[in-house]
Amino acid sequence: MTGLSVFHSYAEEFETRLRLKTFPLAVKLLEKEEDIPERAIRPKRDLGHHIALCVALSMSRREGTILAMLKEDMWCFDPVIGLGLAEPPEYFLEGYNRFPESARTLEAGKNWACAFPRLECGKYIGIMSAPLKTANFTTDLIIIYCDSAQLTQLLMAANCKDGRDITSRLSGMSACVYAITPAMQSREYQVTSPCAGDSRHAMAQDDEITFTAPIEKVEDLITGLRYLGEHNNALPRVLTVELEYQLPEKYEKIGKMLGMDI
Repeated sequence: MTGLSVFHSYAEEFETRLRLKTFPLAVKLLEKEEDIPERAIRPKRDLGHHIALCVALSMSRREGTILAMLKEDMWCFDPVIGLGLAEPPEYFLEGYNRFPESARTLEAGKNWACAFPRLECGKYIGIMSAPLKTANFTTDLIIIYCDSAQLTQLLMAANCKDGRDITSRLSGMSACVYAITPAMQSREYQVTSPCAGDSRHAMAQDDEITFTAPIEKVEDLITGLRYLGEHNNALPRVLTVELEYQLPEKYEKIGKMLGMDI
């Protein structure tokens, strides 16, 4: 297992190469309270308040806070269900969470609820988040809030090794769950659009999207970003507007193979 100091250095590299506005996050699913480090804040105990998971992630990525949240700390039920901290009630599974506010029919709400990403109930008791560069625990996932240009770099870096594109489960709801649960289940990359709650209550910006990587893929991701940098594919990009711009030699060659007028 790669040591914490190496992941701390990777965090610095992500920030520099991607020109990030907030810290890359380390996220760990907790199986027992003994896994919580002493410096971690427990919202109900230490702040006197419950908080939503999206707010906890915002505090970690903006303020550098280490937070550990069990069911008793949660304010929003989505991660309680999605992380398997409790079984969903029938009212949720019947679709009332979505109908009529964001689902046109109860059946549509039920379809969404029954397909909602969920971890095995009882496997985990909570979740912990911190900036990757200061995390004092071994993480399961990293989450990066990025803009479209930064996401493009991450996607290119992700398929740099084997040429395989990523697939994601996308939803306009429950961004915290969609950023975490599918990646934990598949151990694959995940792209997620911030939900209304993430924007309203946790300050996710209109130009932000999240990219999740299982910890075992982080070294490949960093290696991919380095490779892009060595081959003139780094940020910032030089922007030009030209009608017939200079094509790379291989683009010109393939275009001619296709019979294009190049």
